Amino acid sequence: MNPVRLLLWNVADSKTTLAELRAKLPDLPEGDHWISDPAGERFGLISFSGSLCEVERIRELIGKDPEIGEEFELED
Repeated sequence: MNPVRLLLWNVADSKTTLAELRAKLPDLPEGDHWISDPAGERFGLISFSGSLCEVERIRELIGKDPEIGEEFELED
């Protein structure tokens, strides 16, 4: 089974906003997706590819590591 990774940041207390993040998002491998929750001021990544190389850029923009970093097994 391939792992699925979920990373979530709280941007309410970060050095950027969701709008600023959206303007600077790097492209992701096919199947991976940036996610957001504007009401909760959260931003994240769901990765099916196993590649997290774009995460460093987001860490720099937000100014911190994700509050949540989980790995799941994808069920059929």
